Amino acid sequence: MKRREIITTAAIATATTTLVSCTRTGTAPGVKTGQPNVRWRMATSWPKSLGIFAGAETVAKRVKEMTSGRFNITAFAAGELVPGLQVLDAVQAGTVECGHTAGYYYIGKSPALAFATSVPFGLNAQQQNAWYYHGGGLEATQKIYANFNVINFPAGNTGVQMGGWFKREIKSISDLNGLKMRIPGLGGQVMSRLGVNVQVLPGGEIYLALDRGAIDAAEWVGPYDDEKLGLPKAAKFYYYPGWWEPGPTLDILVNRNAWNRLPKEYQEIFKVATFEANLNMLTQYDALNGAALSRLVAGGTKLTPYSQDILQAAQKASFALYDENASKDATFKQVYEQWKDFRQKIYNWNRVNELSYANFVTSSNS
Repeated sequence: MKRREIITTAAIATATTTLVSCTRTGTAPGVKTGQPNVRWRMATSWPKSLGIFAGAETVAKRVKEMTSGRFNITAFAAGELVPGLQVLDAVQAGTVECGHTAGYYYIGKSPALAFATSVPFGLNAQQQNAWYYHGGGLEATQKIYANFNVINFPAGNTGVQMGGWFKREIKSISDLNGLKMRIPGLGGQVMSRLGVNVQVLPGGEIYLALDRGAIDAAEWVGPYDDEKLGLPKAAKFYYYPGWWEPGPTLDILVNRNAWNRLPKEYQEIFKVATFEANLNMLTQYDALNGAALSRLVAGGTKLTPYSQDILQAAQKASFALYDENASKDATFKQVYEQWKDFRQKIYNWNRVNELSYANFVTSSNS
């Protein structure tokens, strides 16, 4: 959906809801307004305690408000209805009507689903949104999800993530060899090529695995949610940047049969609510992460950058992986080539505006 269409839709949806609400107030008892009461369940991949769960809650809250309580969605934490990494399966089967999750959890079903979330050395959050809403990204990912009887809508982004928690210092590529690390998606596959023993765990299981030594390292989101998850208590070395997730989008997945049963008005309201959730989560994390990072460092966390040799090796391995996937999977190739062209164009533009400005203000300490 184009940005101006979303804004127009928001105005139409709000006006329509107000009109229906006013009409309903003045209608005699027993006269129907023409719009049904709908109850949906939303499975998620997240614990309720984390900010990332707020994306699901925002959608549910706004849909309810804009339909005057006629369309109600209840969001459930990971494990309450289905395990955190099985949300797509549940939505596809119709076990739940919708789910809030990350596409890269399901690259075993289609490697191209990695682009629905984020890929190593890819797009930051602003660039990712530009690709999704104005660069063909939403159309590309919806085409993939259609194979699973699902339609997706961006509904959250955490911004450039941190590079993970490590029990010991990682100074070079050789220090990664044999390391057991929780990291999903194509980032996990790249780490595997660098010698890491990759584990994929839902958020609610990370702390215990790291604390008890089942894994040596783990990445999650960023300072605010990592602090809430307790990761600073389990490891003290906090690396940056999270090169494997520079702008991770979280999706609302909807079963297509359930979607098609919705009135058109409800569909448009739902789209507007996901758009709001997508932008709201990103701004919330930007507002919260700085203070959280200061608390972590004051509490003894060792903030450490990845070495240049690790970053260079990871970038080389990432694009080699993309080329290999493209040679084997037609869908991956189609999305990758379109994405890569968009990436180059927006990098060229941001090199002129964003990067030059950021370099100046950070170097001048203003």
